[in-house]
Amino acid sequence: MSEFQLPELSYEYDALEPHIDALTMEIHHSKHHQAYTNGLNDVWDEMSEDNQDKGLLILLSDHEQIKPEIRNRFNFHGGGYNNHELFWSSMKPDGGGEPSGSLKVEISKVFGSFDDFKKKFSADTAVIQGSGWGWLVYEPKSKKIQYKSTSNQDSPIVDGVVPLLGLDVWEHAYYLKYENKRPDYISAWWNVINWEEVELRFSRAENTAKALFSRHYD
Repeated sequence: MSEFQLPELSYEYDALEPHIDALTMEIHHSKHHQAYTNGLNDVWDEMSEDNQDKGLLILLSDHEQIKPEIRNRFNFHGGGYNNHELFWSSMKPDGGGEPSGSLKVEISKVFGSFDDFKKKFSADTAVIQGSGWGWLVYEPKSKKIQYKSTSNQDSPIVDGVVPLLGLDVWEHAYYLKYENKRPDYISAWWNVINWEEVELRFSRAENTAKALFSRHYD
Protein backbone atom coordinates (compact mmCIF):
# COMPACT_ATOMS: atom_id res chain seq x y z
CA MET A 1 0.00 0.00 0.00
CA SER A 2 1.31 3.45 -0.89
CA GLU A 3 2.27 5.79 1.92
CA PHE A 4 0.17 8.66 0.54
CA GLN A 5 -3.35 8.53 -0.85
CA LEU A 6 -5.27 11.15 -2.82
CA PRO A 7 -7.35 12.99 -0.17
CA GLU A 8 -11.10 12.85 -0.66
CA LEU A 9 -12.95 16.14 -1.02
CA SER A 10 -15.63 17.06 1.49
CA TYR A 11 -17.86 18.34 -1.34
CA GLU A 12 -18.78 17.31 -4.88
CA TYR A 13 -16.88 18.54 -7.93
CA ASP A 14 -19.79 20.82 -8.91
CA ALA A 15 -20.28 22.24 -5.41
CA LEU A 16 -18.23 25.38 -6.06
CA GLU A 17 -20.14 26.35 -9.21
CA PRO A 18 -20.37 28.89 -10.74
CA HIS A 19 -17.12 30.22 -9.31
CA ILE A 20 -15.01 27.12 -10.02
CA ASP A 21 -16.45 24.77 -12.59
CA ALA A 22 -16.99 21.05 -12.05
CA LEU A 23 -14.78 19.86 -14.91
CA THR A 24 -11.82 21.92 -13.69
CA MET A 25 -12.32 20.58 -10.16
CA GLU A 26 -12.48 17.00 -11.39
CA ILE A 27 -9.36 17.26 -13.54
CA HIS A 28 -7.46 19.28 -10.95
CA HIS A 29 -8.21 16.83 -8.15
CA SER A 30 -8.32 13.44 -9.87
CA LYS A 31 -5.51 14.05 -12.37
CA HIS A 32 -3.14 16.76 -11.14
CA HIS A 33 -3.30 16.09 -7.40
CA GLN A 34 -3.13 12.37 -8.15
CA ALA A 35 0.07 12.99 -10.12
CA TYR A 36 1.65 14.76 -7.14
CA THR A 37 0.53 11.89 -4.93
CA ASN A 38 2.12 9.33 -7.22
CA GLY A 39 5.31 11.36 -7.52
CA LEU A 40 5.56 11.75 -3.76
CA ASN A 41 5.14 8.02 -3.24
CA ASP A 42 7.88 7.33 -5.77
CA VAL A 43 10.38 9.68 -4.15
CA TRP A 44 9.33 8.52 -0.68
CA ASP A 45 10.46 4.99 -1.55
CA GLU A 46 13.95 6.34 -2.20
CA MET A 47 14.28 7.94 1.25
CA SER A 48 15.90 6.49 4.32
CA GLU A 49 13.64 4.99 6.97
CA ASP A 50 14.85 7.68 9.35
CA ASN A 51 13.53 10.40 7.05
CA GLN A 52 10.29 8.56 6.40
CA ASP A 53 9.69 8.33 10.15
CA LYS A 54 9.86 12.12 10.43
CA GLY A 55 6.87 12.62 8.14
CA LEU A 56 6.10 14.90 5.22
CA LEU A 57 5.70 18.24 7.00
CA ILE A 58 8.86 17.91 9.09
CA LEU A 59 10.83 17.08 5.94
CA LEU A 60 9.38 20.10 4.15
CA SER A 61 10.44 22.25 7.09
CA ASP A 62 14.03 20.99 6.92
CA HIS A 63 14.49 19.59 3.44
CA GLU A 64 18.29 19.83 3.52
CA GLN A 65 18.33 16.53 5.43
CA ILE A 66 17.04 14.83 2.26
CA LYS A 67 19.59 13.42 -0.20
CA PRO A 68 20.49 16.18 -2.70
CA GLU A 69 19.78 13.96 -5.70
CA ILE A 70 16.09 13.60 -4.76
CA ARG A 71 15.53 16.91 -2.96
CA ASN A 72 14.05 18.81 -5.91
CA ARG A 73 11.64 15.98 -6.70
CA PHE A 74 10.60 15.81 -3.07
CA ASN A 75 10.01 19.56 -2.89
CA PHE A 76 7.91 19.48 -6.06
CA HIS A 77 5.75 16.47 -5.33
CA GLY A 78 5.69 16.83 -1.54
CA GLY A 79 4.88 20.51 -1.82
CA GLY A 80 2.28 19.83 -4.50
CA TYR A 81 0.65 17.17 -2.36
CA ASN A 82 0.42 19.30 0.77
CA ASN A 83 -0.41 22.56 -1.01
CA HIS A 84 -3.42 20.92 -2.62
CA GLU A 85 -4.57 19.35 0.64
CA LEU A 86 -4.68 22.86 2.09
CA PHE A 87 -6.29 24.28 -1.05
CA TRP A 88 -9.27 21.90 -1.11
CA SER A 89 -10.11 22.37 2.54
CA SER A 90 -9.75 26.15 2.23
CA MET A 91 -12.87 26.19 0.04
CA LYS A 92 -16.48 25.22 0.57
CA PRO A 93 -19.90 25.69 -1.04
CA ASP A 94 -21.52 28.97 0.01
CA GLY A 95 -18.21 30.23 1.32
CA GLY A 96 -16.71 33.67 1.00
CA GLY A 97 -17.44 36.74 3.04
CA GLU A 98 -14.91 37.79 5.63
CA PRO A 99 -13.09 36.10 8.49
CA SER A 100 -14.10 36.79 12.05
CA GLY A 101 -12.55 36.95 15.48
CA SER A 102 -8.82 37.21 16.04
CA LEU A 103 -7.94 36.57 12.40
CA LYS A 104 -10.01 39.52 11.24
CA VAL A 105 -8.37 41.70 13.89
CA GLU A 106 -4.91 40.56 12.81
CA ILE A 107 -5.63 41.15 9.13
CA SER A 108 -6.77 44.70 9.89
CA LYS A 109 -3.71 45.29 12.06
CA VAL A 110 -1.24 44.08 9.42
CA PHE A 111 -2.89 45.15 6.16
CA GLY A 112 -5.08 48.08 7.27
CA SER A 113 -8.44 46.41 6.59
CA PHE A 114 -9.85 43.26 5.09
CA ASP A 115 -10.50 45.10 1.83
CA ASP A 116 -6.87 46.24 1.73
CA PHE A 117 -5.71 42.68 2.35
CA LYS A 118 -7.99 41.38 -0.39
CA LYS A 119 -6.68 43.96 -2.86
CA LYS A 120 -3.03 43.18 -2.05
CA PHE A 121 -3.53 39.42 -2.17
CA SER A 122 -5.39 39.64 -5.49
CA ALA A 123 -2.98 42.06 -7.12
CA ASP A 124 0.20 40.31 -6.00
CA THR A 125 -1.10 36.87 -6.91
CA ALA A 126 -2.34 37.97 -10.33
CA VAL A 127 1.18 38.99 -11.39
CA ILE A 128 3.01 35.82 -10.31
CA GLN A 129 5.15 34.90 -13.27
CA GLY A 130 4.42 31.46 -14.62
CA SER A 131 2.99 28.88 -12.23
CA GLY A 132 2.78 29.37 -8.49
CA TRP A 133 0.71 30.15 -5.43
CA GLY A 134 -0.39 33.18 -3.42
CA TRP A 135 -0.47 32.70 0.35
CA LEU A 136 -1.50 34.16 3.65
CA VAL A 137 1.03 32.80 6.11
CA TYR A 138 2.04 33.05 9.76
CA GLU A 139 5.65 34.07 10.28
CA PRO A 140 6.81 32.63 13.65
CA LYS A 141 9.79 34.93 14.22
CA SER A 142 7.71 38.10 14.08
CA LYS A 143 4.54 36.31 15.24
CA LYS A 144 2.64 38.12 12.50
CA ILE A 145 0.76 37.17 9.38
CA GLN A 146 1.99 38.24 5.96
CA TYR A 147 1.43 37.74 2.25
CA LYS A 148 3.80 35.44 0.42
CA SER A 149 4.03 33.99 -3.08
CA THR A 150 5.78 30.76 -4.05
CA SER A 151 6.84 29.34 -7.40
CA ASN A 152 5.74 26.06 -8.93
CA GLN A 153 4.72 23.70 -6.11
CA ASP A 154 7.10 25.05 -3.46
CA SER A 155 5.59 24.85 0.00
CA PRO A 156 5.74 27.92 2.27
CA ILE A 157 6.87 25.53 4.99
CA VAL A 158 10.23 25.26 3.22
CA ASP A 159 10.72 28.98 3.95
CA GLY A 160 9.93 28.66 7.64
CA VAL A 161 6.35 29.96 7.67
CA VAL A 162 2.99 28.34 8.38
CA PRO A 163 0.50 28.40 5.47
CA LEU A 164 -2.97 29.62 6.42
CA LEU A 165 -4.64 30.23 3.05
CA GLY A 166 -3.34 29.47 -0.43
CA LEU A 167 -4.52 30.08 -3.97
CA ASP A 168 -3.28 27.90 -6.83
CA VAL A 169 -2.64 29.98 -9.94
CA TRP A 170 -1.26 27.27 -12.17
CA GLU A 171 -3.22 27.46 -15.42
CA HIS A 172 -4.76 24.03 -14.82
CA ALA A 173 -6.60 25.55 -11.85
CA TYR A 174 -8.64 27.97 -13.96
CA TYR A 175 -7.98 27.87 -17.70
CA LEU A 176 -11.04 25.86 -18.79
CA LYS A 177 -13.41 28.50 -17.42
CA TYR A 178 -11.37 31.68 -17.26
CA GLU A 179 -8.88 31.09 -20.10
CA ASN A 180 -6.06 33.65 -19.66
CA LYS A 181 -8.09 35.88 -17.31
CA ARG A 182 -6.31 35.04 -14.08
CA PRO A 183 -7.67 38.13 -12.23
CA ASP A 184 -11.24 36.97 -12.95
CA TYR A 185 -10.46 33.58 -11.43
CA ILE A 186 -8.95 35.22 -8.35
CA SER A 187 -11.98 37.46 -7.97
CA ALA A 188 -14.32 34.45 -8.17
CA TRP A 189 -12.26 32.43 -5.67
CA TRP A 190 -13.02 34.86 -2.84
CA ASN A 191 -16.62 33.61 -3.00
CA VAL A 192 -15.74 30.06 -1.97
CA ILE A 193 -13.17 30.57 0.81
CA ASN A 194 -13.79 28.51 3.93
CA TRP A 195 -12.88 31.11 6.51
CA GLU A 196 -13.73 28.83 9.41
CA GLU A 197 -10.94 26.48 8.33
CA VAL A 198 -8.50 29.36 7.86
CA GLU A 199 -9.39 30.75 11.29
CA LEU A 200 -8.74 27.33 12.82
CA ARG A 201 -5.29 27.21 11.20
CA PHE A 202 -4.55 30.68 12.52
CA SER A 203 -5.59 29.71 16.05
CA ARG A 204 -3.14 26.80 15.90
CA ALA A 205 -0.39 28.61 14.01
CA GLU A 206 2.02 29.15 16.89
CA ASN A 207 1.79 25.53 18.01
CA THR A 208 2.15 24.38 14.41
CA ALA A 209 5.26 26.55 14.04
CA LYS A 210 6.81 25.05 17.17
CA ALA A 211 6.11 21.53 15.90
CA LEU A 212 7.56 22.24 12.45
CA PHE A 213 10.45 24.53 13.32
CA SER A 214 11.36 23.38 16.81
CA ARG A 215 15.08 23.80 16.04
CA HIS A 216 14.47 27.58 15.92
CA TYR A 217 12.83 27.58 19.35
CA ASP A 218 15.69 25.93 21.21
